[in-house]
Amino acid sequence: MNLLPDSTTLAPATLSRSRRVLLETRSLWHLAWPILIGQLATVGMSVTDVAMAGHASAADLAGVSLGVSIWNITILTLMGLLMSVSPMVSHHVGAGEFDAVPHVVRQGLWKAVGVGLLAFALANLAAQVFDVMAIEPAVRNVAKNFVLVASFGLPAFTCYRVLYGYSTSINQTKPMMVIALIALLLNALTNWLLVFGNWGFPKLGGVGCAWSTMVCVWFHPVALLWWMRLAPAYRRTWPFAHWEGPQWPMLRSLLKLGIPIGITYFAETSAFGLIALLIAKFGSAQVGAHAIALNFTSLTFMVPLSLGLALLTRVGQSLGAEDPVAARFRAWVGVGLTLVFAVVSATGMAVFRHEIASAYTSDVAVAALAAHLLIFAALFQLSDCTQVVTSCAIRGYKVTRAPMVLHLTAFWGFSLPLGYFLGLAPQWLPFAPTVPMAAQGFWIALIVGLTVAAVGLVLMLRTVARNRILLA
Repeated sequence: MNLLPDSTTLAPATLSRSRRVLLETRSLWHLAWPILIGQLATVGMSVTDVAMAGHASAADLAGVSLGVSIWNITILTLMGLLMSVSPMVSHHVGAGEFDAVPHVVRQGLWKAVGVGLLAFALANLAAQVFDVMAIEPAVRNVAKNFVLVASFGLPAFTCYRVLYGYSTSINQTKPMMVIALIALLLNALTNWLLVFGNWGFPKLGGVGCAWSTMVCVWFHPVALLWWMRLAPAYRRTWPFAHWEGPQWPMLRSLLKLGIPIGITYFAETSAFGLIALLIAKFGSAQVGAHAIALNFTSLTFMVPLSLGLALLTRVGQSLGAEDPVAARFRAWVGVGLTLVFAVVSATGMAVFRHEIASAYTSDVAVAALAAHLLIFAALFQLSDCTQVVTSCAIRGYKVTRAPMVLHLTAFWGFSLPLGYFLGLAPQWLPFAPTVPMAAQGFWIALIVGLTVAAVGLVLMLRTVARNRILLA
């Protein structure tokens, strides 16, 4: 069985450069589009949560928004921690070492179980932060219960991400697309039943979104395991042929690669997610508007992220086949394709910002503020798309620590301090604005942080790719 539908080497040198770029773009898109649809469907569940909560009440919208901010920080950090399976499997596939793949997956699942249980405990602790926040009681209740209920899905989420990375790295991306689309429909239905109390179900308001999220998170790994058991594509690397206990050497390698990626994801997502907590004192309108703008940009972010995940596989397979020239070529084609999308998304976001905001909420004040924030979201599309795809390409080289340091510097060294200065305007700081800019100030700071990350990662990718060719 051929697990590599596309060659791990470059197109023939006799072809023109433009032809080679076109062929690589097609190959990358062939791998990326099912990932994209799956990712859009996954984020669509969050969109559904926020939209349905927004039509329930302003308090439900604000509460779900705060809960989702903690939830997103948690699951994206976990996604990074468990992404180490992808480059390791990709390198084995590129080298034709298929017998080594099941061991990586089995140990990845052991890691997932441990990380998932730890995340469950930490999420429950994090939910207590709402008790000390100066927010409306109704908002606090929804936010806290959202995190507490949804946290029961974290062990399932971590196991799913390992299976996701394994499946993607052997070029099987369509299963996740189909499963995510079914889960989106399931999420919409359970939200409709539980948020509004239809068909005799209890009317739970924003907390109903949490129950819906938890159910759908458990659906993902169960459905993927069922698909893997039936599909012939997984037989050569089937990871459940026999029992294998945890083995420290492989777990250590997975942690060595995964921890920096997890910290990288945490640095970025926390910078976005903490904004909702920091501006909560300005009222539900500010929190809701920020949530709408962030939710929509998260949706568009799935395109460069999906291209990046596909690019990680393409670059990793090239390096496994000992072809660093192909790896560099593929990396820069991926960056170029992502920049084209960034221009399109920035334009669309700026032109249709009022229509986008109105689709989320019927509250005129919240919609107007959200439309204003979407202008800033449009401005950082180029830098945001660039930083995510270049970081994924660099991970294909199994380089994770340097991007981690850069992301920490960009988001915690630039974005959050500048956002605190502009958004909260503490008067004890010199030159602080006389009036706090609230959410707007934080979004200006995000533009700065994302630009720092993008420029640094482009230079890093150039250096890493060049050095790998020189060492070949």
